[in-house]
Amino acid sequence: WRTRSSILYAGNDKWCLDPRVVLLANTKTQYSIQIQDVDVYDEGPYTCSVQTDNHPKTSRVHLIVQVSPKITQISSDISINEGGNVSLTCIATGRPDPTITWRHISPKAVGFISEDEYLEITGITREQSGEYECSASNDVAAPVVQRVKVTVNYPPYISDAKSTGVPVGQKGILLCEASAVPSADFQWYKDDKRLAEGQKGLKVENKAFFSRLTFFNVSEQDYGNYTCVASNQLGNTNASMILYGEQSV
Repeated sequence: WRTRSSILYAGNDKWCLDPRVVLLANTKTQYSIQIQDVDVYDEGPYTCSVQTDNHPKTSRVHLIVQVSPKITQISSDISINEGGNVSLTCIATGRPDPTITWRHISPKAVGFISEDEYLEITGITREQSGEYECSASNDVAAPVVQRVKVTVNYPPYISDAKSTGVPVGQKGILLCEASAVPSADFQWYKDDKRLAEGQKGLKVENKAFFSRLTFFNVSEQDYGNYTCVASNQLGNTNASMILYGEQSV
């Protein structure tokens, strides 16, 4: 047995130093060797030569080594402002060369958005935020997948701010809902005066996507125009609402 220009075995004699190559059988009808723990460097032609009555015969076999796909390099999680451009990279190895695909993990996403190592998104929108999955497949083993998180930053947008009617002496609530990335900071104003947390009779409760202004015991002085201001480092917006008595127009 030989590979390329190196003799592996001649009869029962081992000529190579590789401990992974062993003789399995040497009979009148079979001459077999085994290569253990196969490596990609073992790929190539192997020749068996048989001498019979001074008429040498040879048989050649080509060993093809397959390797499961492996993602060796992938982009890190990224945070970008809305309207910016994003470039994602996913490099994978394997034999045969794996097919690489990108898809957006989103209920609205359908199918692959790129069948290449590279994914380019120009003018990214807030709807395109989320996780992007790279898949490498070559049919040798199950596909390998890794994900990259893309965070799209955008200024606040107030989605709900309704005026409310409350009788004197009752509990009243003004609610201001806003979406933003990073989450918005909220401030409340009555006319031009900012309302402070802990002000008597009032409670300001701020969460990631809304702010709630609670009046525990509404008085005539509480009625009027209130402004909710939502801001983050990308900008700010505001909305006005009125707390009024239920009998008022």
